[in-house]
Amino acid sequence: MSTSVASGTSSGESSVRIDHLPPRWERTPARPRLPIGIALLSVLIALLAIVIVLGGLLYLLSDYLGSYVPPSLLIFPTIDLFGAVILVILGSALLGVATSLWHQETWALWTTIALVFATSAYLFFTDSITVLFLILVVLFVYLISVRRFFY
Repeated sequence: MSTSVASGTSSGESSVRIDHLPPRWERTPARPRLPIGIALLSVLIALLAIVIVLGGLLYLLSDYLGSYVPPSLLIFPTIDLFGAVILVILGSALLGVATSLWHQETWALWTTIALVFATSAYLFFTDSITVLFLILVVLFVYLISVRRFFY
């Protein structure tokens, strides 16, 4: 127990005795470090999202401003107007997932796990067991193993 004496104002000699002090301030526990695999995955998802959004926006600009955006710049030349809008929405959602993975948010981890599992299941049931399937299985196991780094 600590004892502290505080002197009063200049008008009197009053002192206050404190028999206890508040608990000592301690830092809040640090957030777990970002695993390098999650960092790489979030950067790759963000790059993919930027390409998808850019492809959709270029098609929309080409459709409405044909003289300013030549068709040779189109990333996805075979889509239609509805498909371009879907690409912009999908790319924006993927960009949100990539940002949330970078910030170690749990919902983004489970969303990514669900997408990887669904893609792996699709490849398995369509008899497309290739290198991509094996990469997705390894990625699935990795994502499950690093879930303790998310809060």
